Amino acid sequence: MTIEPHGGRLIDRVVHGAAKVELLDRAAKKLQRLKLTPQEVYDIELIATGAFSPLEGFMCKADYDSVVDTMRLENGVVWSLPVVLAAGNKEADNLKEGEDIALEDGSGTVLAVLHLQEKFHYDKEKEALEVYGTKDDKHPGVNRLYNSGDVLLGGKVSVVNRPKHNDFIKYRLDPADTRELFHKKGWRRVVGFQTRNPVHRAHEYIQKCALEVVDALLLHPLVGETKKDDIPADVRMSCYEVLLENYYPRDRVALSVFPAAMRYAGPKEAIFHAIVRKNYGCTHFIVGRDHAGVGSYYGSFDAHYIFDEFDRDDIGIVPLFFDHTFYCKSCYGMASFKTCPHGSEHHVALSGTEVRKMLVEGQMPPSSFTRPEIAKILSAHYRCESEQHK
Repeated sequence: MTIEPHGGRLIDRVVHGAAKVELLDRAAKKLQRLKLTPQEVYDIELIATGAFSPLEGFMCKADYDSVVDTMRLENGVVWSLPVVLAAGNKEADNLKEGEDIALEDGSGTVLAVLHLQEKFHYDKEKEALEVYGTKDDKHPGVNRLYNSGDVLLGGKVSVVNRPKHNDFIKYRLDPADTRELFHKKGWRRVVGFQTRNPVHRAHEYIQKCALEVVDALLLHPLVGETKKDDIPADVRMSCYEVLLENYYPRDRVALSVFPAAMRYAGPKEAIFHAIVRKNYGCTHFIVGRDHAGVGSYYGSFDAHYIFDEFDRDDIGIVPLFFDHTFYCKSCYGMASFKTCPHGSEHHVALSGTEVRKMLVEGQMPPSSFTRPEIAKILSAHYRCESEQHK
């Protein structure tokens, strides 16, 4: 028996058969069109497949205001981040509440029809402060917010064409797919791990600690839109494949991609990531240090503390909190500040800048920091990147 989806029902907004044909025909002949941003395209797919359950579309004003103010939908269900569709004032002026709008991707393919229930203005600075904790436009999430349209369009969506993907095909499992996989494997307790970076030894350590208390691990890397300086998804996936091939029990780990954009909302995104993994069927979720953080906008353990604001039943998935982990030269193994009695001079700690410099120069980081196979993949990527910039 798998965990219930958030809100009690796994949403499915994909239209098939005659209904799909009719909507596509209307979109081609009658409906006004609105072009989606890359993040909105990812959101469409996640709404369609139930990853964003209980959402059935983009938020209307009551839900939006409630989420920004209280981290709950209007009906009281916990939800920590706005999922919205923005339009410019001129675009919005031409749209009427109660009508259907064709939503298209960057190539002009109609992905969905929005049943426009409501259009409304919103306070971007308030959202920035409440959701991201800052009004600084150097924050990538805030910057994206400030460059969004000034009017939000709320309503359910009917998805007629899912976004097309040419990469990671065998790893693109919907929530219904992962739930079926867990059931077939007999995994009742599954821990999810969110990552937008290659897995290094510290990540591996906390994942394997979690594996000691559950049946299986879902390694669920985000492959949607990220910052320009983040490592590309294809490089990261190569790292995950090599790691799972050599260092993980094959019968207790699943690898599947998470087709979402990073919002970099720190603590509130930690809640969001946990709820979404619940929809994929996970019963537990790893929350590490500075989860979904960027720069110095959030404290190292703010993403842990925010879970204290909710009863466990409200979220429904068990968070597993981990301290900063490292290799200790005196313990002769991986440890954390919770388990290691030695000072920081005994710890192998490399900054991202230091690691990148080593890799660009052809030096391999120590195996206490990352597996040699991973270092080789990353080194090749950084050397290629360095050559392109010469």
